[in-house]
Amino acid sequence: MLKVSVISPEAVLFEGETESVVAPAYDGEVGILTGHAPLMALLGFGVLRLGGASKSFNVNGGFMQVLNDQVRVVTEKATAA
Repeated sequence: MLKVSVISPEAVLFEGETESVVAPAYDGEVGILTGHAPLMALLGFGVLRLGGASKSFNVNGGFMQVLNDQVRVVTEKATAA
């Protein structure tokens, strides 16, 4: 399982565990599963999907960090999708 945090300037939108993350990186979608290599990615505009948790957010900009099965998404703007 991945430990995921989704943070916007207004609030922490999600904090918990999920099976997968699909994020709208600046140059295309990125899929993250358990055991993924360390990664830093700029986010563009699109839908951030959290598999297993059945949550999704419309995000606009920011970044994503993946390290040791922890995924941190810090976005400039996010709304529930």
